[in-house]
Amino acid sequence: MITSKNNDLIKYVKKISSKPKARREENVFFAEGRRLLSETPARLLKKVLVSENFSFKDTPADEKLKEILNSGADIEEVSESVFSEISDTKHSQGIAAVVRQPSYELSDLLPGKPLILLLENVQDPGNLGTMVRTALGAGASGIVMTRDCVDIFSPKVVRATMGAIYRLPFFFVDDASEAIEKLRGRVRFFAASLGGKKTYDQCDFSHGTAFLIGNEGNGLRKETISACDSEMLIPMEGGLESLNAAMAAGILLYEAHRQRHADLV
Repeated sequence: MITSKNNDLIKYVKKISSKPKARREENVFFAEGRRLLSETPARLLKKVLVSENFSFKDTPADEKLKEILNSGADIEEVSESVFSEISDTKHSQGIAAVVRQPSYELSDLLPGKPLILLLENVQDPGNLGTMVRTALGAGASGIVMTRDCVDIFSPKVVRATMGAIYRLPFFFVDDASEAIEKLRGRVRFFAASLGGKKTYDQCDFSHGTAFLIGNEGNGLRKETISACDSEMLIPMEGGLESLNAAMAAGILLYEAHRQRHADLV
């Protein structure tokens, strides 16, 4: 059992948890908690850390977790005080892991009629995590992110995805124009913007579609909007100017889902 916070493994885990550069170089990330680890594919687990007082509970999540850990996971027990050093939450559940990053090609996001969320300079971890989870729930084929977005592998983003990070393909580009160039011909590009002349429910999302969502404070860059096929808005009441970025993405994604599954209504 590891009892020192100066142990090399503990130092490594703390570095992976706190430093984006280390995560990029090692191609791993830090994940914590019963529910999240129960969603983690066993093949992605590099190292599992459990506190000395950790025990399984009689829940479906823990049953899945048992199966995953019994499939050959590399497990290390640590003292309660040391686990508190690596934990990223106020009330630790006593289990965490270093996880290999899933990797995708752009082609993985392009089924017959793609539905893609294209994010430009999104900075809030909670927003990004929520968008990943919502996109999966709405049937999106994947997310494309510019490299100036918040790190999808940061602990707060990973936690907010509630496991969706393992099931929704994502791809990185240097900037939105690169994504538009690569996807042109497969999807139509719809920019969510206050300057839109159409409301979102007046647009046709039944074919290949990409929704562009920009930075929480500044929105999409002008040149990005100009490169899109259509600029649309979500109507506001009550004197509001805009919605939270994740909420706006959710509205658009589920409108696309509604249009594509009208026969279910």
